[in-house]
Amino acid sequence: MDNSTEIWSFVLAAYGDIGEVKYLYFSITLLWYLSICAANTVLIVVIYLDRRLHEPMYLLLCNLFVNEIAGSTSMYPILLSQLFSDTHEVSLPWCFLQMCYLYTSASVEFCNLAAMAYDRYIAICCPLHYNVIMDTGKVFMIILIIWMYSVVNLILKFSSVYRLKFCENVIDKVFCDFHSVIKLACYVPVFNSISDLLFAFMTIVIPFCLISVSYMKILAVCLNTSKENKQKAITTCTPQIVSVSNMFVGCIFHFVDSRFAIAHVPDKVRIILSVYLLVCQPIVTPFMYGLKLPKIRQSCEGFMFDRKY
Repeated sequence: MDNSTEIWSFVLAAYGDIGEVKYLYFSITLLWYLSICAANTVLIVVIYLDRRLHEPMYLLLCNLFVNEIAGSTSMYPILLSQLFSDTHEVSLPWCFLQMCYLYTSASVEFCNLAAMAYDRYIAICCPLHYNVIMDTGKVFMIILIIWMYSVVNLILKFSSVYRLKFCENVIDKVFCDFHSVIKLACYVPVFNSISDLLFAFMTIVIPFCLISVSYMKILAVCLNTSKENKQKAITTCTPQIVSVSNMFVGCIFHFVDSRFAIAHVPDKVRIILSVYLLVCQPIVTPFMYGLKLPKIRQSCEGFMFDRKY
């Protein structure tokens, strides 16, 4: 009998036997997840209610906040349920569904940051043409293209994975990861390696090039402008630069953990590095933009003031 056909679930071995500490982990994880949802939801509501924020940059921000909630929801509910599981098993469909959400969310994040960098480039380098180039209709079209582009990337990456047969079922992580799952396959077609490289190119390399070109042009303009305009440009661009930097740091951790043997690194450190992006980015994004962008900060203060009085 072919044992590969009998595998319908994976074991997430990184949880191990955590004993009574699971209650502490569960409480911290749940609080973190609720904080992510609350912080992003508050800013979505603020942008929706304040008509002054119905501008291209803030609409793109709203899409970013929605994506943070969606990406976190693909991770945390399963993680919370696994903390109280004795077997730490996840069914094949749920594992694949989690991967689809995670990779789509990552693609949307990078593409949305690229769109925001382009928006800032137009606003700073071509201010007289900004309202013509970046009107509301075009922004909604950009957001639609971002999601469609990410779904196409996902289809290319997973087009042949669902047909694979697995000879093993132990994943040494706390969530389902594409490379960890592929390693368990009895046979990996060459197309999977090609689709993986294509996904990385379309999801990371292309947006990174767009972001780099945009900020280099912004920097060139800032060097030849007044101190006041330079300060304004820095204020609006700093949150995006922090978000982009954090995304790439998280991707480097994920890449190293997935593709290289790092047995000398303690298991807990390796687990933290593998989930760094999923833990930090969804909470860094709302706080960076909520605290650094004056219009959003003033709008939040305005709503708090109105409620109080």
